Amino acid sequence: MKPSGFKGYIQVYTGDGKGKTTAALGLALRAAGHGFRTYFGQFLKGQPSGEIIVAEKLSPLITLEQFGRKKFIMVTEDFEEEDYRLAADGLKKCLEAMLSDEYQIVVLDEINVAMNLGLIKEEEVHQFLDKKPEKVEVILTGRYAPESIIERADLVTEMVCRKHYYEKGVRARKGIEK
Repeated sequence: MKPSGFKGYIQVYTGDGKGKTTAALGLALRAAGHGFRTYFGQFLKGQPSGEIIVAEKLSPLITLEQFGRKKFIMVTEDFEEEDYRLAADGLKKCLEAMLSDEYQIVVLDEINVAMNLGLIKEEEVHQFLDKKPEKVEVILTGRYAPESIIERADLVTEMVCRKHYYEKGVRARKGIEK
């Protein structure tokens, strides 16, 4: 379904608080309720999660692909060539989705972290945004959003962590954090 008169903007969800991916998923869910289609590309993620399961159930309204290894990447470890390849392939697939005329929303989940880690260059993301069609909303999530991306965005939300149960040793829970 093509929303009439729809103008797409650039949104950024960043900060050290919980909820960036969740906010983007909520937007995709709301959009699906109106028949809009969302492409959700997850950088650095390759592990099973609840969002993959629900995206399959909501297909073709939500399409979710992951561009990360199956294991969790520690930021202190050296990256493998595969990490760079997966990030580059992910950006290419997001671009194809954005230009396909099939999706009203394209989410680049954890793209800010991928830039911060050097897996994707900031300039590459600006080149991606230069090609954004007027009727596509683009969402960039993840900590460490570069200042140039924040300046370019139409909407920026910063999640701030005031208190978190991780500090008490609570690990990521199925259905809540994964």
